[in-house]
Amino acid sequence: MNQISTQSIIKNKSLFRLFIGILFFLPTLNCAYAQTGNGSLLNDLTKASNGRSMRSSSVDSKFDGNGDSKEILPGQTIVIADLKGPGIIKHIWNTSASLNPFSTRALVIRIYWDHSEKPSVEVPLGDFFGVGHGATKDFQSFPVSISSHGRSRTCFWRMPFKKHAKITITNELPGFGPAYFYYYVDWEKLDSLEDDILYFHSRYHQQTPAKPGDHIILNTKGKGNYIGTVYSAQQVQTGWFGEGDDRFYIDGEKNPSIQGTGTEDYFGDAWGFREFSGQFQGVSLYEGVLAGDRLTAYRWHILDPIRFQESLKFTIEHRGSKFDDNGEKLSSSSERADWISSVAFWYQTPITFSDSELPVANKRIAPYKVLIASTLEMKASPNKVKKEMVAVHFTPETPDAEIEFKFNVEEDGTYKISAILADSPFGGMYQPLIDNHMAGPILDMVSEGGDFFEHNFGNFKLKTGEHSFKLKGKGNSTKKRPSLINKYKISISTLILLRIEDL
Repeated sequence: MNQISTQSIIKNKSLFRLFIGILFFLPTLNCAYAQTGNGSLLNDLTKASNGRSMRSSSVDSKFDGNGDSKEILPGQTIVIADLKGPGIIKHIWNTSASLNPFSTRALVIRIYWDHSEKPSVEVPLGDFFGVGHGATKDFQSFPVSISSHGRSRTCFWRMPFKKHAKITITNELPGFGPAYFYYYVDWEKLDSLEDDILYFHSRYHQQTPAKPGDHIILNTKGKGNYIGTVYSAQQVQTGWFGEGDDRFYIDGEKNPSIQGTGTEDYFGDAWGFREFSGQFQGVSLYEGVLAGDRLTAYRWHILDPIRFQESLKFTIEHRGSKFDDNGEKLSSSSERADWISSVAFWYQTPITFSDSELPVANKRIAPYKVLIASTLEMKASPNKVKKEMVAVHFTPETPDAEIEFKFNVEEDGTYKISAILADSPFGGMYQPLIDNHMAGPILDMVSEGGDFFEHNFGNFKLKTGEHSFKLKGKGNSTKKRPSLINKYKISISTLILLRIEDL
């Protein structure tokens, strides 16, 4: 059989179009084929069903109203679904608004099956949807995705229940006022379910800092399928955190029958991490190898579930390299004391619950100092400033204008500094500075819409006392479409400090 060369494909236009078409649609076809491995995902749509499609949502009770969110005060819990079975939850979507920049670690989702008093799902909201630390990042995977700069969260996990299902959201962090929560819970009401169904479970576990020995992601008894992991780390010192191996102990094994070769290998990467979104594995957040840097990786065992008949224990080492402040390597693969957290996803019977309390919200979030921009001393030239509780809006008419904020630190140390900034169709270019020293590259704040998201400026050695954060105008965008109305706008919500020595 003659081989078809690349050159012959390019010369044959029809064959070339077919070749490109196959490449373009192959990920979509694989995705549609993937859930069962035999293509039945699409075939199921051709079959009639006696099930009834249902939804629980935050829609305004007034038919023509637009007040479609539910307010959750600090310490308050709301019920977003209270469902009478049998049925299957098939889709959950939500978004939220809060002054707390780490609100998705402060909000907790809990799911209760068949009138159980304890939840089988108990996870901080952002971690459940694939991004830890309360960070705001976008990514796309087969069962879970996040968009809108980390604000729109979706999952398609199947969650069957025989008698009853209840889903709650709790706002666990005081001091930032209410969270406004929008949601859909789409489910199918059925006449009956098989007796041997497995119930969906998800559990959060953290170590801040990690202690000697493996980090336990899951330890459960029962029969079921392990289906996914979300793993997050915040580095306490410079180096590579991910030399740890994954280990699955099935049905009481003393030695794990499934062992891995490294943290990044388990999550589908190699030779370190970088951000990428795969259908079944990826790195949704990666800031780097410096002290204070954060990462989150995910792995969905949809095509390769880990089966267990009696019990499952899943652990991972936390090993890696270490460097001192002068860049000298101290070790290549020793245990590290990073802040680590994990979420396990699995199906099992019987229904089970966590045997430990979820850490309180201020223990789930690193000890950041969050400074509301509108409360800080500031000066601007020219003084085109509008203050609101949610942000300070700076709209100068000259390209070299600047705005400066004063802040204080109470203790000498190395500080990771970031800010929540908003771009705009009328935005400009700005150079961030800390104490008049450049803090990262020039920011292009021109956009089609106008969204707030976090910008990380790096680590700085600061002395006790007053310091400054400045945004210095650098004119119009050179890459994005500039506005015909030159206002050079930028909005500042919060300035965020993290003293590395406090980790």
